Amino acid sequence: METLWVLLLSLVPACAKGQGVYAPAQAQIIHAGQACVVKEDNISERVYTIREGDTLVLQCLVTGHPRPQVRWTKTAGSASDKFQETSVFNETLRIEKIQRLQGGRYYCKAENGVGVPAIRSIRVDVQYLDEPVLTVHQTISDVRGSFYQEKTVFLRCTVNSNPPARFIWRRGSETLSHSQDNGVDIYEPLYTQGETKVLKLKNLRPQDYASYTCQVSVRNVCGIPDKSITFALTNTTAPPSLKLSVNETLVINPGDNITIQCSLTGGDPLPRVIWSHSPSPMPRNSLIQGSNLTIWSIRVEDSGYYNCTAINNVGNPAKKTVNLLVRSMRNATFQITPDVIKESETIQLGQDLKLSCHVDAVPQEKVFYFWYKNGKLAKLSDRLVIIRNDPELPPVTSSLEIIDLRFTDYGTYLCVASFQGAPIPDLSVEVNISSETVPPTIMVPKGQSTVTVREGSRAELQCEVRGKPKPPIIWSRVDKEAPMPSGAMTVETSDGKLHLERVTREMSGTYKCQTARYNGFNIRSREALVQLNVQFPPVVEPVFQDIRQAVGRSVTLRCTMLKGSPMKVATAVWRFNGSLLTVPPAEQQDYSEYKVDSLSRETSGSYECSISNDVGVATCLFQVSGKAYNPEFYYDTPNPTRKQSKNYSYVLQWTQKEPDAVDPILSYRLDVRQMNQRDLPPKSISVRKMEKGMLQEHLLTDLKVPQSYEVRLTPITRFGTGDMATRMIHYLEPISYPNPVGNTCHFEDEKICGYTQDTIDNFDWIRQSSLTHDPKRSANTGPTMDFSGTPEGYYMFIEASAPRVKDDKARLISPMYNMTARFCVSFYYHMYGKHIGSLNLLVHVKNKQPTQALSIKGDQGNLWQQAHVPINPAGPFQIIFEGVRGTGSEGDIAIDDVTLKKGDCPRRPTAPNKAVALPGNGAVTHHKSFLCGPLLFFLYVLLR
Repeated sequence: METLWVLLLSLVPACAKGQGVYAPAQAQIIHAGQACVVKEDNISERVYTIREGDTLVLQCLVTGHPRPQVRWTKTAGSASDKFQETSVFNETLRIEKIQRLQGGRYYCKAENGVGVPAIRSIRVDVQYLDEPVLTVHQTISDVRGSFYQEKTVFLRCTVNSNPPARFIWRRGSETLSHSQDNGVDIYEPLYTQGETKVLKLKNLRPQDYASYTCQVSVRNVCGIPDKSITFALTNTTAPPSLKLSVNETLVINPGDNITIQCSLTGGDPLPRVIWSHSPSPMPRNSLIQGSNLTIWSIRVEDSGYYNCTAINNVGNPAKKTVNLLVRSMRNATFQITPDVIKESETIQLGQDLKLSCHVDAVPQEKVFYFWYKNGKLAKLSDRLVIIRNDPELPPVTSSLEIIDLRFTDYGTYLCVASFQGAPIPDLSVEVNISSETVPPTIMVPKGQSTVTVREGSRAELQCEVRGKPKPPIIWSRVDKEAPMPSGAMTVETSDGKLHLERVTREMSGTYKCQTARYNGFNIRSREALVQLNVQFPPVVEPVFQDIRQAVGRSVTLRCTMLKGSPMKVATAVWRFNGSLLTVPPAEQQDYSEYKVDSLSRETSGSYECSISNDVGVATCLFQVSGKAYNPEFYYDTPNPTRKQSKNYSYVLQWTQKEPDAVDPILSYRLDVRQMNQRDLPPKSISVRKMEKGMLQEHLLTDLKVPQSYEVRLTPITRFGTGDMATRMIHYLEPISYPNPVGNTCHFEDEKICGYTQDTIDNFDWIRQSSLTHDPKRSANTGPTMDFSGTPEGYYMFIEASAPRVKDDKARLISPMYNMTARFCVSFYYHMYGKHIGSLNLLVHVKNKQPTQALSIKGDQGNLWQQAHVPINPAGPFQIIFEGVRGTGSEGDIAIDDVTLKKGDCPRRPTAPNKAVALPGNGAVTHHKSFLCGPLLFFLYVLLR
């Protein structure tokens, strides 16, 4: 029947299999990494448990046509959390050395433009166990009616883990339990969520002075071993205590060297001393020796809090802090404040006047201010008063108040700020008071209220300020809540000019200039506005458009200006394949059009529209042709691979993308190339009818097992060849699942029919062929080819060479078969070499221990032999091939062509010259491979 089917299908041309095969995406998440377990947590959620540091591999298997695109995203804990900004566009999500913070819910989103996207999720639970931390706390209380004190010790053990850890307390080698005696109590504090256990020793007794061990365990989940910590409790156990060699606040001069001694005054066990600096890290010019801190050539930026902390896990850590202040002064400013009571904004005789002076200093309160008039120290009187810490001004500001201003008060006033007795230079600021001292005014120069520049150039915004003295100008943005180009919210200039380098379109807007209320009059600020317009080239749509049409139809091309400054098309130039086209000038508008009256091979090609707005040029590109779109390969074909001896055939299916956009498809050109080989002769596939969503089919024959092939498919219309589609064809064997006929696993693809390596054995089975085996492998053992005798054919084997030792085991486990019946397991084995161990076939029924169904031991000769083993499992089951290493390196064992079939095994006598151990009722048949190969192939064809 198979031969007739192949013959019939090869004679019938590729034809449509029906309409509407476009289907929305479907998705399923599977794991392929180092998962500890994947379980159904409830009806709607799957949980993937993995050990921290292992490799997470999740695969999103998709179906749907066209082939869906896959996107992976993650949330932290629940579906209500926001998706991470980063996404992975791939069917396989792989995370090396996964960390605990990477746990959470992972979403696979598959979409192909048909229907709604498919979204599936799985929760990844990362398991870990940190090192435990043990701290000791002691309390002493008076006992009522007695003349002694009662001492209680709390040993607190804390650990971070997932799942919650189990705690075991030991005194020496003795395991302690809750209420073991009146002196021991074990409990979990409130709100610790299983992360802490406390061992309480009440009314401390002599026997309580011992070594205590806290052992934490997650019950070997994911193979995570237990961890422990030990503390020796003695009668001298005490928390740490410290003493500093300096005061808590230390003021020094820049450039000095400073050493701070932090001495331990108590603590058992010996505490560990740590120095830290806030708000920044420890300075580079510092050195820690033991518990002492030295800073050389100290700088102003080295100021801050230096913390000395002693820790020995007994009681609370001891901490001492030094506030280190490095003397500095900067930024001297002044203010002129007219009579506040009379709400004056000018200086007038007969009114009060206040001059203020301020510097930013460390320490601020240690600054002294001195006032001079016309070069001499100001003489204080009833009319001349110095005020320190004026509540209306910043802290530690000095003000000289002149009451009832007179003509004789005019002059030059000098304010000097000083750290007396310190080698810090004084700072001074000068204020001139006269009839010419007037408040400021501000204006924008004529013609400068609007500034227009091109993007990328330099811009200068200007405001003129008049008055005496002239205050600084502060610039800010008005129409946007955005910082200035420098990143600050305001920019101060002394000359009123704001310079902007390499301006961008985002800098366009209104800018405000205003007078500062320092270094001038302390009155309401004067303001002015400047508009900045940044011209930039146009932004057009479409940047690129692929237009397909049938031959003879007309096409209208439009290039639209979306943004630009100025927002108008100055010129529009059209070109076809680089040659200039004639287009009548258009009126003022934001687009340009060109019409192709009739599509042909001569009018097909690249059309380019260059739009200018006198600042720059942007281009729309149109690719116009009558070429057919690419075919869309169909990836959901059921069982596309069919094996015939050493060759296989493949059912290739596809649909045509947008077939009505162009002329009808006449045929397809098919090119097939074996990987790393020359192309096979091309074939032509004729087409009778083509509609959107109609499935096309062609049978690829005479493909070599297990080679992969590149397939290229190109549609052809009367216009010519269209867009090509490419895909890879891989030989895939079906998962070996029992049925009346039986599927044979030849191990020809990497998925090895769903078999998996055991994770708790000593080593793994290896998949190889004659072309891939190690040339340095041990001689006088193992097969040179698979059972079929082809160099490309694969088989599974165990390598007996070092580092393997005697009795090491490798187990290969089949998929789970969810059925019960009588079955026959048939397979070929190769056991050749003087050090051959044994080959065992085990049957593992779900929730039961594996049982042995067959054991073959010792050298069986340099040939492939077949075994038939009847089994009768009592529930869902798996079969296990167990290879056991013998006494030396010449002991390779191989298996191939495994078949699991319902029913009884064929009754054939066992060759009398082979000694085979058969537990139970297992039956083994031995025969030469060169005799059974053609016979099996003949029977296979006949049965099919």
